[in-house]
Amino acid sequence: MARIEIDGESYEVEDGDNLLSACLSLGLDLPYFCWHPAMGSAGACRQCAVIQYKDAEDSRGRLVMACMTPVTGSMRVSIAAEQAREFRSDNIELLMINHPHDCPVCEEGGECHLQDMTVMTGHTFRRYRGRKRTHNNQNLGPFINHEMNRCIACYRCVRFYGEYAGGHDLQVFGVHNNVYFGRFEDGALESEFSGNLVEVCPTGVFTDKTFSAHYSRKWDLQTAPSICVHCSLGCNIAPGERYGELRRVINRYNGDVNGYFLCDRGRFGYGFVNSPERIRKPLLKGHPEITAAMAEKHFHDVLKAAKATIGIGSPRASLEANFALRTLVGEENFFLGLDDTEHTLLETITGMMRNGGIHSPSLREVEQADAVLILGEDVTHSAPRLALSLRQAARNAAFALAGTMHIPLWQDASIRQIQSQARSPLFIASICATRLDDIATDTYQGGPEDIARLGFAIAHHLNHESPEPAGLGNAENSLAAAVAAGLKLAKRPLIVSGTSCSSLAVIQAAYNVAKALPGQNPQLTFTMPECNSLGLAIMGGKRLQQAFERMNENLADSVIILENDLYRRAPGPNVDLFLKTAAHAVVIDSLINATAEKAGLQLPAAAFAESEGTLVNNEGRAQRFFPVYPAPEPARGSWQWLTGALENFQWRHHDDLTAACAITFPALAAITGVSPGADYTIKGCKIPRQPHRYSGRTAMHSDINVREPGQPHDAETPFSFSMEGAMAQVPPGLLPVIWAPGWDSNQSINKFQEETGGHLRDGDAGVRLIEKSGSLEWFRDIPAAFKPQQEVWRIIRLPHIFGSEELSLHSPSIAERLSSSCLFMNPLDAGTLGVSAGEQVAIINLAGSPEDSARDEDELIDLEENSVLEIVAQIDKTLPRGLLVITAGLPEFQFINYWTQVTLKKIHQEGLS
Repeated sequence: MARIEIDGESYEVEDGDNLLSACLSLGLDLPYFCWHPAMGSAGACRQCAVIQYKDAEDSRGRLVMACMTPVTGSMRVSIAAEQAREFRSDNIELLMINHPHDCPVCEEGGECHLQDMTVMTGHTFRRYRGRKRTHNNQNLGPFINHEMNRCIACYRCVRFYGEYAGGHDLQVFGVHNNVYFGRFEDGALESEFSGNLVEVCPTGVFTDKTFSAHYSRKWDLQTAPSICVHCSLGCNIAPGERYGELRRVINRYNGDVNGYFLCDRGRFGYGFVNSPERIRKPLLKGHPEITAAMAEKHFHDVLKAAKATIGIGSPRASLEANFALRTLVGEENFFLGLDDTEHTLLETITGMMRNGGIHSPSLREVEQADAVLILGEDVTHSAPRLALSLRQAARNAAFALAGTMHIPLWQDASIRQIQSQARSPLFIASICATRLDDIATDTYQGGPEDIARLGFAIAHHLNHESPEPAGLGNAENSLAAAVAAGLKLAKRPLIVSGTSCSSLAVIQAAYNVAKALPGQNPQLTFTMPECNSLGLAIMGGKRLQQAFERMNENLADSVIILENDLYRRAPGPNVDLFLKTAAHAVVIDSLINATAEKAGLQLPAAAFAESEGTLVNNEGRAQRFFPVYPAPEPARGSWQWLTGALENFQWRHHDDLTAACAITFPALAAITGVSPGADYTIKGCKIPRQPHRYSGRTAMHSDINVREPGQPHDAETPFSFSMEGAMAQVPPGLLPVIWAPGWDSNQSINKFQEETGGHLRDGDAGVRLIEKSGSLEWFRDIPAAFKPQQEVWRIIRLPHIFGSEELSLHSPSIAERLSSSCLFMNPLDAGTLGVSAGEQVAIINLAGSPEDSARDEDELIDLEENSVLEIVAQIDKTLPRGLLVITAGLPEFQFINYWTQVTLKKIHQEGLS
């Protein structure tokens, strides 16, 4: 620590930090544009000028840029000195010369960092009356608006997009004061993190195009702390609502999880909440229209009349909703609702995390890893925000080298130069090329068995007690030795794996590698398919196939399906038979899907923005999401439909249900401490969801009723659906709106952090449920190498960020980014069939039966409709021979089983060849 003097006051700050960061961490106001706590200092905007004095006798001092000035002991500076104030005022006046006078119509207005800093410097009058420089704007795709005339050339956008996130198609063109930030031509930004430009940009150059379609000012949005439901990472978000419609999602800072950034699926996937495919009211087959009371009565009657009722849970439903269903049907009738392979994988992963003795890191800890091995995952598509953290981990070697050269880690340009000489090892073993290959030390492509064998070989090179795969080739063995050597030298090595390639052997190999690592700090993290996959696995339950068998054996005659489309989990004919056999099928869900369409009773469930619950992310962190606005009647939270059906209605409130869940499952005991209960108040007041400038409340519903309705009462959370309440002394992790006097933009978060870029005061949201303990034996079931068969291929379903996740598929902007359905194949396989990229092929025998593959062409043409799929072929040079890749989760591929063996035929105009 260092003691410095700022404007006559003495402060203790972090030695070696830059002066701007130190001032902001102390709560002092100093304007800036180009600096960002996640990206370091660039010195481009010259806005953070202060006066630095040589010693106590120096009364004149010299002008320095705070972001480029390291803190040293006994430093004496002034923010308020007249020379510094004049410089900052003159500087911003120059920056504003070409900026348009369009604040009233700019979508950034009211949460604009440029507005904040302009007011902070005292620049309130424009003297310049000349012509302004103008630019043409670009169409950057469905996510981002572009208004280049508002640019002040801070360079934040290209630094984030290219240097931090690894994008290549957003660049800076031009020279001097005539620079242009955009693409070389119009077109959608290619990076999966492009939406962060909306928050990174301090002006209105990049704005949220999905928000533009139904725009409201920040102060007119009702918000609440929430959790992203589009993958397993549990990123913190702040959804905003107006007039009963979800308008946008922005990042909510969590120092342990997502920090300042979200992926594009998490930011723009919210459109499903407003989808016309929402289940808005109860539907009962044979009845044209029913009320909520009638639906509830029918639900009760079904439960009373049933011989036994099967309950099928969901990895996208909250812990409380799953627990309520389990309680309603009984433990013996509760099934997890996962496909059989996924069930096995999640069960294994949960056992490793709880009893394997290896730490599961947060995303913040991932960024500190100094060597990484990824086994079987294209992380950008399965857990996008993790991929962004891994990109930062690759910089740690550059940070270490910079330390030896006495270069501060916040000196961004210097660190980037060093990065070309030193990069932390990142090894990727995957089925085909991944989006992180550009920063990888080495890559390997193979089938799931080959990836697992490589992993087992790496573990054996690290520790000879680990089993060795037999018959490993020289090239693979050399690669395994090189990877092991890189991991051995690391102080904080990390192994990444997951469920994407549906291989138990890959997951077991990942554990062996982590177990074999020397030292005390090995880390192992798994990606999982959905937002509560781990929470559901911790809760436990029977397999979906067992539910089918139980119904077929007439041991049960009714089923309740909770937020789950079974056609995504099991072969269509099996689900058809299951639903047909059930005397009564009740679906509780927010969206129409194939399963809901066949249910006798549909009950409208509230979406994540309309209800509350607890989710457990891939790290084992339990986090709470809260309703942003009341669920539109007659929809209600899934847990409310289920608890209302319990005979004694024992849990009247969500807190009671959470407490009961914690008591029932010791592994979930800590979930009661995730957030304060509904009785939490500050001086008798709840926390307001609406900003203190919220407008129009008395007139919002005047088209319906001229009388102002009372504000809805929230009996389930510590928040109020109002602008009245207490904001002072609220833990930052609970604040619906991040705002501080003089700081309307998202940069106001620095007022709520222990230090800039650090943890929130009073702690980041969430509670870890799992800490490393115990140890497992070596896994020894090593598969044989994958061998392609002549004229037979294996289909692998791999996730895609835009297309695989069920909910975001219903978001219009995400739908625009869906790639056309196609089949990827190796070029040699394509040559064997005489197929070129873009030509159609027929996938035959999707059930994978050897008998079908032996049929002749005439028989193949007569197969049932689902046995032949016509699709466009694309060529992937990195895909191993004998494998075909399709996008998991797309409706047209739902009936294709994992690892299905198929034959292929080229389609000519006259038919199959």
